[in-house]
Amino acid sequence: MTTISNPAPPAVNTSTLDLVGVSRWYGNVVAVNDVSMSLGPGVTGLLGPNGAGKTTLLHMMAGFLAPSRGTVTLDGGPTWRNPEVYRRLGLVSEREAVHSFLTAYEFVLATAKLHKLPDPQAAARRAIALVELEGAQDRRIGTYSKGMRQRARVAAALVHDPQVLLLDEPFNGMDPRQRLHMMGLLHSLGDAGRTILFSSHILEEVEQVSGTVQVMVAGRLAASGDFRTIRRLMTNRPHVFAIRSTDDRALAVALMAEPSVTGVELSRDGLTVRAGDYGAFTRVLPKVALARGVRVRQLIPEDESLESVFSYLVEA
Repeated sequence: MTTISNPAPPAVNTSTLDLVGVSRWYGNVVAVNDVSMSLGPGVTGLLGPNGAGKTTLLHMMAGFLAPSRGTVTLDGGPTWRNPEVYRRLGLVSEREAVHSFLTAYEFVLATAKLHKLPDPQAAARRAIALVELEGAQDRRIGTYSKGMRQRARVAAALVHDPQVLLLDEPFNGMDPRQRLHMMGLLHSLGDAGRTILFSSHILEEVEQVSGTVQVMVAGRLAASGDFRTIRRLMTNRPHVFAIRSTDDRALAVALMAEPSVTGVELSRDGLTVRAGDYGAFTRVLPKVALARGVRVRQLIPEDESLESVFSYLVEA
């Protein structure tokens, strides 16, 4: 992860964003259905396929869209049409207009002035430095690449030093170096006490930035928390392990007698073991290997990734 040369100062106060029974519908179409969650300091990923309701949820959190049912509050106060919330929150929408005739500095400065900051020029320069746009800040945004426009929007969202930052697909259009820097920036802001939620449908992005996820499927919250913990709570899905040892055949025979093991496959590449209980299997494996005089050379959980968790939730 890259080091941020202009880290954000620690947040004086931390904030909690709470959703209770939140739904939003458009006629007969339900975009968000009975979602409850609580977000505190740190970085959380909002994961879901396109059309899962992520953007609608973010707009309700930001106070730009009223829930059809339920409540969204920031530190106890409602977000809908609440000017105080706007001063403490930054939002980067997926399809937010950026005036192409302005330079990045002018765009970010205008946002700083809207927030009536005491020194808008200094705030604009600081925000632009955070996203590494200093060298292009005097160019018109219309000449920017998609990734550069995205960074200008992030700078505008950060200019008033918000306690809460909501980002909808923030890495869109960024090249690998820009993405790496932006990921590092989000880590830095989260470590400084900001409450950050970013949405993505790309598993790799969420896995690299945050181990804590909120997974949305078809408008509902399908799972919440650390994705590894979520996986281990899926008791209806056996855990899959790839094992290589000094005697795969002897180990396979011994493991088949263990209650936690539901299946063993032996191949030239080693063993594939399915176990109903992750913890029980990882505790018993060393004991079984020692009893048979077998040394385990490699143990790899094959479905502990965020990709596996996400695919299981979508299938369900």
